[in-house]
Amino acid sequence: MNDMSPEPQDGIEEGKRLMRVGGDRGLSLAERLSERFHTLTWRTPIHTLRLKGRYPLKLIAVPDDPVVGDVQRGRVLLKGELSFRGETHPIDTLAFKRGEWGKPFAEYVHSFAWLRDLSTVATRAQGAPVAEQLMARWLDDYAERVDALAWRADLWGRRLLFWTAHAPLILSSTDLVYRSSVLNTLARGARHLDRGADKAAPGAPRIAAWCGVVAAGLLIPGGEPRRSFGEAGLARALAGGLGEDGGSVSRSPAMLLDTIMLLAMLRETYAARREEPPAAVQAALTRAVPALLGTMHGDRMLSSWQGGGPATADEVAAVIDASGIRTRPLRQAREWGYQRLAAGGAVLIVDAAPPPIAKLVEGGCASTLAFEFSDGDARLVVNCGGARAAVAQLPAAYAEGLRTTAAHSTLVVGDSNSTAIHADGTLGRGVAEVELSRQESDVASRIEATHDGYVRRWGFVHRRQLMLTGDGRELRGEDALLPQGRRRRPGVVPFALRFHLGAGVQASPTADGLAALLRLPGGALWQFRCRGGSLTIEDSLWIDGEGRPVPTQQLVVGGEAPAGGANVSWALKRAI
Repeated sequence: MNDMSPEPQDGIEEGKRLMRVGGDRGLSLAERLSERFHTLTWRTPIHTLRLKGRYPLKLIAVPDDPVVGDVQRGRVLLKGELSFRGETHPIDTLAFKRGEWGKPFAEYVHSFAWLRDLSTVATRAQGAPVAEQLMARWLDDYAERVDALAWRADLWGRRLLFWTAHAPLILSSTDLVYRSSVLNTLARGARHLDRGADKAAPGAPRIAAWCGVVAAGLLIPGGEPRRSFGEAGLARALAGGLGEDGGSVSRSPAMLLDTIMLLAMLRETYAARREEPPAAVQAALTRAVPALLGTMHGDRMLSSWQGGGPATADEVAAVIDASGIRTRPLRQAREWGYQRLAAGGAVLIVDAAPPPIAKLVEGGCASTLAFEFSDGDARLVVNCGGARAAVAQLPAAYAEGLRTTAAHSTLVVGDSNSTAIHADGTLGRGVAEVELSRQESDVASRIEATHDGYVRRWGFVHRRQLMLTGDGRELRGEDALLPQGRRRRPGVVPFALRFHLGAGVQASPTADGLAALLRLPGGALWQFRCRGGSLTIEDSLWIDGEGRPVPTQQLVVGGEAPAGGANVSWALKRAI
């Protein structure tokens, strides 16, 4: 199944380009009402009739799950508890209907992704009683009751993939009534998806829903018409959910990782039927994997963008291995928007694009021109990350704060966001244009980019220049506020240039107040020096691969910009 793909073709040539994104509005009122009406129709007798039909007596085949599960979560399951993202609940008292859980835990439970974790640590004899206990309880609550969460299209798509891949765990019982209920509910879920898959949000949710339709067509007897219908829908979902360069429309590496996992599972469903997946599936994997690799650091974990955290190294490796794609990281991408420079042991990743379009994605972040920087397997400069991946114990207000410009390593003007974040969670006006120039040589590589997110409110364009030396031992930067448009407010405007430091990085200020020594966990020593503002060291936090908040520090270069603009130059240099 391995695809020894050639090196991906980067989507940007040297020199300047201009990116424009149209539309800063979320869903219109009519579109929101349409979505709400669609969900309400699930409770009608007409929809109930649509779910009726022939019930399968068995599955045609049982595919493998190509992704290794989480060993720790699997062991906890064997001990009688479900645990995910900081929430743990005993199985014996788990109540689906009245479960007041955090969103990540609820989706983990209802998608049945925990079957993967259980099968990773348990034999069929050990795992089946646990799986069947939870399955029976879920069927009692939802087999005949269509619920807004439990029957959400993307969760049904995932559930079909996990139920079929782990059928031995949920269909070992000799109770014919229970077995019939499992298979009948699976068929009802497939019929529900036939009409609802295209209603799922673009990106991984819609791809998950259509993967479920295709899997049902492949594995439920008499499913040939559904398979053809599902493959056409999946092709549309992939075209709308992934860019030409392989990135997700959400611009979230975490969502792209999820998409690759879904497609790897679906490919195994075809393999169980001894058939090849459609060309669109393999083409999507071939594009998506290098795009994902382009956002990874030397520690083999993801950088933190658009609400996602780094995930664990084991989780990322398991999905990449399952993809079967062997390729190099994508260094520059047009729609995906992430620019990557690598030299020596250093990796620099820059967000050089506007946030995702609000109409397509909820929960986007105002992170344009932020960067992350690592030295080997140690992260030196990061973004806080994790707005969508944080544990349940993190207050909602904190999670929303992780979406702001101030939670990213970039310039903040007037304590405002470069792209507005509305109270309902959608993105508003802000960055619409990003101009980018990139040059590379053996001596040094340079990225220059500007965005217009502060023009409307403050009358400034933000220009950032970054230069990484060929040995990876020095990163030089310059951040400038250039006057443009009409200023709405007289006087000087405060700004703060933020560098959130990686976990375990110890910052010590120098006597002149213009520099700091940064000691990395592995012992490496870097020096930070700036000119054009006053340097302070403040507290920060970083959401780790498990979704847990880790106390960290940040370097903050503060200053004031007059009408003519301002300029801050800075450098990070490896001392040891």
